[in-house]
This record gives sequence, C-alpha cells and structure tokens, in this order.
Amino acid sequence: MRRTKRFSGVLLAVVLLVSMLSGCGSNSSRMMFGTGGTAGTYYAYGGILAQYMKNYADVRVTAVSTGGSKVNIQSIQDGDYQLGFAQTDVLTYGWNGMRAFENDGATHDFRVLGCLYAETVQLFTMNPNIKSVADLKGKSVSVGAAGSGVYFNALDVLEGAGLSLNDIKPQYQSFEDSKESLKDGKIDAAFIVAGAPTTAITELATTNGVYLINIDGELRDKIIESSPYYSPLEIPAGTYPGQEEPVSTITVEATLIISANVDEETAYKLTAAIFDHTEEIAVENAKGNELSLETATRISTVPYHKGAARYYEEHGITVPTEE
Repeated sequence: MRRTKRFSGVLLAVVLLVSMLSGCGSNSSRMMFGTGGTAGTYYAYGGILAQYMKNYADVRVTAVSTGGSKVNIQSIQDGDYQLGFAQTDVLTYGWNGMRAFENDGATHDFRVLGCLYAETVQLFTMNPNIKSVADLKGKSVSVGAAGSGVYFNALDVLEGAGLSLNDIKPQYQSFEDSKESLKDGKIDAAFIVAGAPTTAITELATTNGVYLINIDGELRDKIIESSPYYSPLEIPAGTYPGQEEPVSTITVEATLIISANVDEETAYKLTAAIFDHTEEIAVENAKGNELSLETATRISTVPYHKGAARYYEEHGITVPTEE
C-alpha cells in the first residue's frame, strides 16, 4: 500500500512538472525568421526587426540567413519558419504557382504581415565600357541564385533589352559571391536586388570602385508595362562611394510574410511591434525610414494575415484577407 502511494506521489510530481514547463512555453513563443544572404539588406534588417518583435510582442524571434524569397516561402510552407522576407513579385509567383513556383505548384500557407521598403534592381560592374544593359551581350553576368527573385528580375531586365540567357554567360551567385567574383575579374557584371545602399556593393565601391547601370527610358517603360509589380525608382547620388550621379532603375517591394497558422493575436502584436516603433527602427537601420502604414498596405495580389488586418483596420486602412 505504501508503495502504491509513493508511486502515485511521484506520478503527480511529474505531471505538475510537465504542466509547469508547458505553461512556460505557452507564455513565450518562439519563431524562426528567414531573411537572406549575409551581404544583403534582409539579413541585417531582419536582425533588428526580430529584436523589436521580441521586446514588444513577447515572441522570441530568431533571424537566420537564407537563400532569400523563394526559400523563405517554402520554409514557411514546410513549417520550418514562421516569418520571412520576400519580394512582392515572388509572393505573386508563389501564390499563383507560376515562374519560380511553376514546378513546385502554388502555396497558400503564408500571409502578408506588411510591405516594408523598396527593393532596388541594381546592375553594377567594374568595367567602364559597360554602359547599358545591351552591353551585357557576350559578357559573364551574375543573375542571382537559380530560381531566386533576383534571377527573375534579371530575366525581366534582359528580355526588356532584347536579350536572353543565351546572349550572356550567366553565373548563378549570391550577393557575396558576386562581389568577390567581380573583384577577382571572374565576371563582368552582376544583378543585386535589395534596398540601396547594399552592403556588398558598398564594400566593392569602397575598395575597388563600381559603376551602376541605368535601367531607364523605353527599357524601363517596357518592363513595367509587361510586369506591373515593378515601379520606377532613382538611386540618389552619393548612395555609394564615388557615385556622383543619380541612377535610374526599377523596384519591387520587400515584404514581411508570416505563416497562416500563426494565431490572430500574435500576428497583431508582431505588426504593432514594428509599425508602432518606426522612428526607433529608423535610427538603427536606414530602411526604417521607409516604414509607413501606406507602404505596408500596398499589396493586393496576396492576402494579409487577419491579425495584421486588424491592426491596419484600427488605423483606418482595409487590406484583403482570406477566410
């Protein structure tokens, strides 16, 4: 009889311990946040946003380096990540099962939390004889990782200029690898799509000097007409060391996405953690200057999370959601 009582007491203690541990876990959520390469804007900015979400939403967010937009969308689909950065064009591809997602099929496992800043299509070189996109013909050009957002942006620009991958020697490289390959003379030019200034280009401009190629005029108009998720943008003079003139180009938008499985209250708090603290974030990263409710609510091709929609509704803005 004593033995039975002692066993019951141990069992009760175990149950209480498990209950306590479970309670601790429920009060402090954890989320994995897919960003981008370490030399791009996503990674540095993601680390800052993760800290604000931890401080003001009580969610322990870990920002990790990834292959970028498509990887982040698929990692949310697989349940490995709960948050991620993605370009607006790649969001559209994923939701509709086109281009980068043509073989994998559509995924509706993510929702938009908010649009954050302009992602600039930047074409740069160390060769002063390359003055236009047309001059890339026959050259070795980094077009981003195969299937990445950069890759499809590069295709759009090349096609606008009447070129295809067959007209260049394509190299499928990350931002950091593109920088090193240019410095070593292994490639002639590279596409990077990220908020300007971008670390990889700044480093190269500082040590070796670079030239940014304009994407403007009829070329730009043709690209925007065929792919309306682009918009025109000017990189101001002085954005990079040695850049004396403004550079005309095109842009998509950097967007924060979240798993559709995240509960409404948590998504609401995460949204508030960012957009209630835009001025503080801007002090830590220049991209914070682009944070605004107007920018955040621009997307119409993919639905927003209901938690984010509730936050925007409180500020007088209605965004699309899905039941």
